[in-house]
Amino acid sequence: MAVEVSVIATSSLGDRSYLASDGQVAVVVDPQRDIDRVLYLAGERGVRITHVVETHQHNDYVSGGLELARLTGARYLVAAADEVGFSREPVSDRDTVAVSDSMCLRVVATPGHTFHHLSYVLSEATGGGWRPVGVFTGGSLLFGTTGRADLLGDQHAHDLARHQHASARRLADLLPDSAQVWPTHGFGSFCSASQADVPESTIGREKQANPVLRLAAEDFVTETLAGLDAYPAYYAHMGVVNAAGPAPVDLTPVSRADAAELRQRIADGQWVVDLRHRKAYAVSHLAGTVSLGLDGPMSTWLGWLIDWGVPITLLAETPEQVADAQRELVRIGIDRPAAQTTGEPERWAVDRGQPRELRMADFAALASARAGKTPAGLPAPDVVLDVRMTNEWTAGHIDGAVHIPLPDLPERLADVPAGAVWVHCGSGYRATAAASLLANADRDVVVIDDRFEEAEAAGVAMAEQGLPLG
Repeated sequence: MAVEVSVIATSSLGDRSYLASDGQVAVVVDPQRDIDRVLYLAGERGVRITHVVETHQHNDYVSGGLELARLTGARYLVAAADEVGFSREPVSDRDTVAVSDSMCLRVVATPGHTFHHLSYVLSEATGGGWRPVGVFTGGSLLFGTTGRADLLGDQHAHDLARHQHASARRLADLLPDSAQVWPTHGFGSFCSASQADVPESTIGREKQANPVLRLAAEDFVTETLAGLDAYPAYYAHMGVVNAAGPAPVDLTPVSRADAAELRQRIADGQWVVDLRHRKAYAVSHLAGTVSLGLDGPMSTWLGWLIDWGVPITLLAETPEQVADAQRELVRIGIDRPAAQTTGEPERWAVDRGQPRELRMADFAALASARAGKTPAGLPAPDVVLDVRMTNEWTAGHIDGAVHIPLPDLPERLADVPAGAVWVHCGSGYRATAAASLLANADRDVVVIDDRFEEAEAAGVAMAEQGLPLG
């Protein structure tokens, strides 16, 4: 049987893990922490996991590799140069690992995303030897871009970017154009220098499309470092956990909180997170909660916004939604929420006055309001607040808008000018999270639940330069 590679996507974090098999045994690459998905897939394929490999110490999620290797008895391959607090099989550049009679891995040092980053060339046996099928590139060569080079600190970014350029060139020189490229990052992950727009790729395609293989080293370094935006604050905790050796996950249900307990948790300054869609949140929600619906990258924004270690309570319509949220949170090291509650918002409130509404509008309504024709039921916009990231703001923004990226907002609520605030992002998801924070600070707020690319067509004046608050 030919070698088959299956993708295990984690779209909420923008990452992929892989299971490569020959019909009998399998290799797992960069597994996420909720390894039951991997075990299910191996069982479905009828294969035994004999090897688990890490391309690097991950910064955007907690690895499930150690636990997967423990449960399956697989060999756990980790870079020999990485200092870790657990037993593993150290591998280095040019090592060859025989997985089976029909499948082998060749280790290639590809520093850049991290100093000790490895890629793994997967080859299958042919009548005359071994044929490279593809390469697991982790955070090295991605689809149309590379992994970012600044996660270990700005002081290393320039050197790592140069390494990233050399590593990508090495892979391109080493492999045939037909070889598949299987990256871990690049599908929405902040570990990527930019984002992928294709579902698959080859070395040949990357030679045509990827700046790292088209630009000279210094041009690539300058361009890639200039294009980087902020990355989630919780990344600071991931490398530490992965180096120490992550503990097994516990996805059993957490205790339920009644209305009185919810009120006390909110009063204590804890995070009570509403996982419902933002439109449901707008109709009715518990005062003091934060909107981070499961329809978006909830764990990324929650992990970025909170003070690490603060108790988190989850609110949802169903127990299944809470379970989904727990799964997402363990991936970034938030192991056990403090409590959970399901049902309707009216059941979460101690008194009838506690549930509240959140007003929503679109960009056409903003254009009308700025022209002096404020739609009924909405306040005139004294402030238009843009909570997108800096790169988004720089690419284009509303004339006269104030810019505070969503991750900065909890610490900068006092910087939002007085008056009624109309808040927007790129789609409405982040704007609703921001509006819930503003409402909890007793601000008069309206969510612009609309796509930013529709703003100019709706009549909203755009500007090349705006009013950042820095």
